[in-house]
Amino acid sequence: MAISRREAALTELDDEVAGRDARIDELERVATWLSERVVARDRELRELRAEHAALRSEGDATIRALVALAEELEGVRRQARGQATRIRMSALREAAAISGRVAELSREPGEVRRAMIEALLSAIDRVGVEEDEEERVGVDAAAERPRGEAEMFDGEVEVEIGPLSDFSQLVGFEDAAGGIGATREISVRRFAQGRATLEMRLAEPVELLRELEQRSPFEFVVRDQRPDRLVLDLDFQ
Repeated sequence: MAISRREAALTELDDEVAGRDARIDELERVATWLSERVVARDRELRELRAEHAALRSEGDATIRALVALAEELEGVRRQARGQATRIRMSALREAAAISGRVAELSREPGEVRRAMIEALLSAIDRVGVEEDEEERVGVDAAAERPRGEAEMFDGEVEVEIGPLSDFSQLVGFEDAAGGIGATREISVRRFAQGRATLEMRLAEPVELLRELEQRSPFEFVVRDQRPDRLVLDLDFQ
């Protein structure tokens, strides 16, 4: 009787051990699966980090390329602007010469005069100076102001002057303005109906009116004066 109870207890213990062994095997399989998942996730993370580093490197290279391109475009812009100024000067001098020839041939037959005038108009077209009516109306509406104490000008300044009788006067005034020490760039923006507009870029503050008075080949009075704009009228008195 006692032996039967012991055998029953041993059988029960064997079943319990077998169940625990099965549970242990299951846990080991789960642990193995989790380990494999961790390894896979770690590999994916390393790949993502490598891809991110490559993309960031490419982005830095792209930024450097864009910066270099912007600098190159700025250089091209400066060269183009200088070339445009030289072309304008050449066209203005050519037009001045044509104007002189027109005056010399004023007594020639009408066909000759007409041909010379057409050549003069062609030279004016190359300068690319079309009248901006809206801006001219604004200038004409501005009240004439007396000149006060010397004022400093800096940066970009627009200077309008007139009436000019011929291109030689414009060239003379442009040369005078370009001879100011602070002048970095100067170009003719338009010339029509005897009035010219020049764009000046000053490298440092300068008493622009005083410099123009000292260098200009003719006298003028100030009709309008703003921090970035001057309107000058020739004084024929």
